[in-house]
Amino acid sequence: MPQHYKLHRVREMADNDEDFVAALAAAFIEEVPEDAARLKKAVPAKDFQETYQAAHKMKPTIDLFELSVYDELIKIQDWGKFEQTDNNVDQELQVLLQGVEDATNEMKSDFGL
Repeated sequence: MPQHYKLHRVREMADNDEDFVAALAAAFIEEVPEDAARLKKAVPAKDFQETYQAAHKMKPTIDLFELSVYDELIKIQDWGKFEQTDNNVDQELQVLLQGVEDATNEMKSDFGL
């Protein structure tokens, strides 16, 4: 049973086609860590546009797999979108990066990827 992500909505979307579920997990593993790496560079650089784009791209996948870091992702996305220079999202970024890493490692193990 996955601990860092959930498959209920993924299986529902895939109509319980386990090959499709595995393909979605593979897409998560391929794309989400890349976008997280973009955030890891963009947030400290205060690159609001890059932050917004990377967070916005991650949002549907993080939501689909029901990662517990969704709220942090939204805060980071909004920080970038609205150029909230008076706010600091470093803590949210660390929580998000750890959540993505944990889910990615767990999916790699669970799906043999």
